[in-house]
Amino acid sequence: MTITATSQTLFDGEQVAIMKFYASMSTTENESAVAKVTPSALTPSAAGGACDAVTILKCTAMTHGLEVQMNWKASTPVVIEIIPPNTNYTQDYSGFGGLWNNAGTGKDGVITFTTLDGTAGDAYTIILEMQKHYVNPRG
Repeated sequence: MTITATSQTLFDGEQVAIMKFYASMSTTENESAVAKVTPSALTPSAAGGACDAVTILKCTAMTHGLEVQMNWKASTPVVIEIIPPNTNYTQDYSGFGGLWNNAGTGKDGVITFTTLDGTAGDAYTIILEMQKHYVNPRG
């Protein structure tokens, strides 16, 4: 019995990245702080600057039977949001510039997921639209 999880990059452009995450549980085991978005793995700027952070502009999700907690990874992780169980969910943060990584010491830009109260047969699909930020956008 395992968790079947996939991550898919739908778009990785100069300014925006869109990623889709899916997981299905065949056990009561939950995901725990699994890295889902690693900015350094995204495409560099046209000038060669490495992506070192993202801002979440929009989150669209479907959960069946479980909650998903999204965190900014850091020495002390910071909760981004908790997506409730059994819901179709959309949050648009673009009107105020998106959700910035406000984690403190040890932050590295990574977004992790932890599932809560998952049991066999539970699942989620989450799509994140993110603004990319660069260490040195000019290369």
